[in-house]
Amino acid sequence: MHISVVGLGKLGAPLAAVLAQRGHDVIGVDSRLNVVDAINEGRAPIAEPGLEALITSVRERLRATTDGASAAAATVVSFVIVPTPSLPSGLFSTQYVLEAIEQIGQGLRAKTSYHLVVVTSTVAPGTMEREIAPALERASARVIGSALGLCYSPEFIALGSVIRDMCNPDFVLIGESDARAGDLLETLHRTVVGERTIARRMNFVNAEVAKIAVNTFVTTKISYANMLSELCERLPGSDVNVVTETIGFDKRIGHRFFKAALGYGGPCFPRDNAAFVAVAREHGVDAAIAAATDIVNRRQVSRLASLVKAQLHDTDRRVAILGLSYKPDTDVVEESQGVMLANCLASDGYAVTVFDPAALETAATFLAASVNSARSAAECLNSADAAIVTSPWPEFRSIPAVLASMGSPPRVIVDCWRIIDPALVGSMTRLVHVGTGEAKQTLTPAPVLQNDDR
Repeated sequence: MHISVVGLGKLGAPLAAVLAQRGHDVIGVDSRLNVVDAINEGRAPIAEPGLEALITSVRERLRATTDGASAAAATVVSFVIVPTPSLPSGLFSTQYVLEAIEQIGQGLRAKTSYHLVVVTSTVAPGTMEREIAPALERASARVIGSALGLCYSPEFIALGSVIRDMCNPDFVLIGESDARAGDLLETLHRTVVGERTIARRMNFVNAEVAKIAVNTFVTTKISYANMLSELCERLPGSDVNVVTETIGFDKRIGHRFFKAALGYGGPCFPRDNAAFVAVAREHGVDAAIAAATDIVNRRQVSRLASLVKAQLHDTDRRVAILGLSYKPDTDVVEESQGVMLANCLASDGYAVTVFDPAALETAATFLAASVNSARSAAECLNSADAAIVTSPWPEFRSIPAVLASMGSPPRVIVDCWRIIDPALVGSMTRLVHVGTGEAKQTLTPAPVLQNDDR
């Protein structure tokens, strides 16, 4: 099948490559010439594990252009996977989606055969029917139906595992204008995910609600686990890992995303949760649970900063932070807890040094001017009074070996993810696992959420 993918960013480039790998002829579209050149030269335009090798392997079926109209004219299906930035209201901007729709529509005027447009970018409930469908009909001079189909089909992926997640989703979500559009899109999805994956087909608004509801529910699990972590820290002998692993065996709860550590970050969870609250408010609904989830998440940095300070003497002012990406295997630092913690401690007068295996460059513009960067974990730890593991990169498990080679290791290491084996840490360093009674500190109890806090 001939397919165009408009938007070759962190999701679009992998989608184009995956579709080409499944045997489709794919034209990628992006306004950035350097991104187009990278695709045409067989290079990955963004950092994502496995993407460069995949693009290299499908060069005969994947090319890119800046001309969205010609790409639509030459293909049968067009995916729109461009950014939908958050507005001050918490809702999503559709500016780039509508620009893409305009390009595609102009291209469709040059042909008469059936064409399917698939919006993969996350949009707020009501957007497909209210904004995108009318815009597509105006731009293409067609009526959605016999010669034109429209679907909403967002991905459920995590940066760092995009290719794997695209090929192995828990389910495929399809909001369809009509059965023909949904049939064609499901057939196309089957070439990627196989026959066993569940495909849930519905109208636009149900699909739009389902997308942001999934992420909102997941963030609720994360904040609930972090609430348990705060409680366990105040109960001697308690360990949040033991608690969450135990109750996760209840099938009504489950283990996935039920791990206490830091607040959630990245480009999706925080904004989708905020969008859910904004949409609910717009329609007169009090989304109190989602609002409380956000409140719990936002206090995690200050909570961790207080915990760190409680482990230090007044003369201990040098702090190392290991982990700036919001999760391993990506260089993305949007809503990064590590970045926010570094800035928080720096503003309180601590000498902060940071290290991350992938995100030093992307984090640079978000870090306070006084924060220093190290070229390795060993350099970051050197001369530090305390170190905090804020992202569970696998290589940070070997920190004990680094400490063993240091004459004067940090006096304390705060391990937010509990990935370091206490048995491997020498006597000169105290290892504190966040979420355990050993991290108990002289803090005032966290405030109880009242209606006014929402």
